[in-house]
Amino acid sequence: MQGQHDAGVEVEGTGSAANAGHAAASFEGVPKPADEFEVLLITGMSGAGRSHAADCVEDMGWYVIDNLPPKLLIPLVDMMTSSGSKVHRLAAVIDVRSRSYFDDLSAVLSHLDDLGVRTRVLFLDANDQILVQRYESVRRPHPLQHGNRLIDGIHEERDLLSHLKDHADTVIDTSNLSIHELSTQLYEALIGTGAKTVSVHIFSFGFKYGIPLDADFVADVRFLPNPYWVPSLRELTGEDKSVSDYVLSNERAQEFLDAYEKAIMVAIKGYAQEDKHYVSIAVGCTGGQHRSVAISRNLAQRLRGHGLSVTLSARELHRHMRK
Repeated sequence: MQGQHDAGVEVEGTGSAANAGHAAASFEGVPKPADEFEVLLITGMSGAGRSHAADCVEDMGWYVIDNLPPKLLIPLVDMMTSSGSKVHRLAAVIDVRSRSYFDDLSAVLSHLDDLGVRTRVLFLDANDQILVQRYESVRRPHPLQHGNRLIDGIHEERDLLSHLKDHADTVIDTSNLSIHELSTQLYEALIGTGAKTVSVHIFSFGFKYGIPLDADFVADVRFLPNPYWVPSLRELTGEDKSVSDYVLSNERAQEFLDAYEKAIMVAIKGYAQEDKHYVSIAVGCTGGQHRSVAISRNLAQRLRGHGLSVTLSARELHRHMRK
């Protein structure tokens, strides 16, 4: 779990922080962030899992910036909320590389609170023995080691962060956690527990154009009567009510949906426990225009009824648009 943030995210974070610094002079007035904007500070001991936590938070939909000086939080939040940005959740990783900025952190958090921005601090910790083992396994020096013993760097960092840990909203000790167990605790702390931590994407497709390679589940609904053979429905799609009614009025369609909904929910609950938080479901018919579209839309509606976050797409409908 110890190590730098992955290259792709690190480049993105560096650029964003630089832009925020450049914009600081332009945002000297009182910022007016959106009421629903959230800021999450990810901090804690080096080697305790900050990088993995940042990856998990990014997967949850947060905009993550690594090694952001606290002073830049205010202009960055202002820039994101006053420019029509679609970003409503910002996560900043703050560690000992920013030690010269820690004195500013309390004042910045107080200012963000005055602005109505919801701010939370996530602190990751681990005992000294585990931290030593993790550093020895990756053969890298501690950022505060300064040529001394590894344990000296760990002790200095722990002293530096003690006040921040005392005021953190969430503290997670990763000493005895696997990566997957840490992910589960992060999801529980930030989203909740169970199936609602799993995001679902459902898409329709046509078998004659190939079975999708990226689906966790593939459902075949070619056993249902095909609206293509009904002249008044042929040029429509499953997004049209008349086609949807034709498909869903079939007794076998309802029987299938009832059973498939139950099976999918069993799997999703299991996925949540196994740290799998994204599931894709493909629903196929012959051409991907009628039956699969109607069934996938109804399935999405059913899963949303369980409180799941569900997105929907239709792989083949662009073919109908070309006609």
